Amino acid sequence: MMNPEQALSLKSRKSTTRIVESSIDRVYLFFVYLFLIICLVIVAYPLIYIVSSSFSSSSAVISGKVWLLPVEPTLRGYQAVFQNPQILKGYGNSLFYLVVGTLISVSLTITAAYPLSRKNFYGRNVITALFVFTMLFSGGLIPYYLTVKGLGMLDTRWAMIIPGAISVWQVILARTFFQTSIPSELTEAAHLDGCSDFKFLTRIVIPLSKPIIAVLVLMYAIGYWNSYFEALIFLKTANLYPLQLILRNILILNSIDPTMIKDVRELAERQGLKELLKYSLIVVASAPVLILYPFVQKHFVKGLLIGSLKG
Repeated sequence: MMNPEQALSLKSRKSTTRIVESSIDRVYLFFVYLFLIICLVIVAYPLIYIVSSSFSSSSAVISGKVWLLPVEPTLRGYQAVFQNPQILKGYGNSLFYLVVGTLISVSLTITAAYPLSRKNFYGRNVITALFVFTMLFSGGLIPYYLTVKGLGMLDTRWAMIIPGAISVWQVILARTFFQTSIPSELTEAAHLDGCSDFKFLTRIVIPLSKPIIAVLVLMYAIGYWNSYFEALIFLKTANLYPLQLILRNILILNSIDPTMIKDVRELAERQGLKELLKYSLIVVASAPVLILYPFVQKHFVKGLLIGSLKG
């Protein structure tokens, strides 16, 4: 037991053993924090401006009165968005492509990456090299289109899912995760207990691979939600269009011709509604990804870092 004097002496020594920062360190930290604050403002302000504009009146948006907070708050933009049946149909199509496509892509990626991660899988190096080859060389757009046409997927929902159902980068990421996180001793022990490869994958590997599955889900989901190029070249029926293609048609193709409208007030009102609709559509189109991210964020960083180790 220490007497009070020894305890007081130990406490004073702990209080004096502080890391002394030099003036150069303080100046360096000041500029680091300043740089991070500037980056935060640059990234955050456009997002705040878009959200504020979506809740402002069309006259305030078109006259440039919106800077930070909503001016003359209104829900007119969102009412116009959800009253448009074309947008609602596109929203439903995009959700279908996201859910079904992500489920198929994650399943194919895991079933391709796990065998490639096992050292006793014959020919895994050759198969991996063939996978990597497709990242460096592509047949081009015309063979891509002819392949989809030959498979009978033109103007179908599967044209948005099957051709890009698997990403080589995601396969390599998942394969590396399995190599570093699933020891071969665990596989051998399961086989000694009579566990088949498929049962080992579904009952042991997948429950232990939540971080990398979260990474795959987020990456594939964002890809399917933002995809519009495939719809542009493969789809002809408007009822199959994803939300992104409908937004493109509304915001880019449906421009207002001033020569067709003689009333100045009507022209200004329609132009203002178009600007207001643009910001509301951006918020509505970004909502599903923003909602999905918090649920997978805690696994995302861990899975991405573990899967990034080369092995």
